[in-house]
Amino acid sequence: MALESMSDLLLDQLKDLYSAEQQLVRALPKLAEAACSQSLKEAFEGHLGETEGQVTRLERAFQQLGVKPIARTCRGMEGLLREGDEMTHESGSESVRDAGLIAAAQRVEHYEIAAYGCAITFARLLGHEEVVSLLEETLSEEKAADDKLTGIADEEVNQAALAAPSTTE
Repeated sequence: MALESMSDLLLDQLKDLYSAEQQLVRALPKLAEAACSQSLKEAFEGHLGETEGQVTRLERAFQQLGVKPIARTCRGMEGLLREGDEMTHESGSESVRDAGLIAAAQRVEHYEIAAYGCAITFARLLGHEEVVSLLEETLSEEKAADDKLTGIADEEVNQAALAAPSTTE
């Protein structure tokens, strides 16, 4: 797709986000299964439901623009999720692995926060206020998910990981 206009760029970003969210729907159950902390497991499971809603919201945004929802493979999300998947297979301390899962998940959230922020700006510039509203709802959820992961890390997981015996000392 040639990027001839801001409308083209907005559609390109939405296609990328649509792919990213679909990939995340497939990845979150694996992350939840790998998590040992109950609160982390619940956070991943809860965010799965939100992510499914975000996919639906993107479909509504495409509809508002009069375009069929089509994903363009999001290579950034592929890489981030591959790193998260690698963390699920690490051996050693469960709490240290959970801390690594949080780090991987927060990279995903930060990627999404940046992507939604840009798409919101483009939609606003183009006067697509209903699309802006849909995307802002998702952006708010992504920020809340990031905050929740930070809380789980600070209140539980990182302290447990710190207490794990070190094999490198």
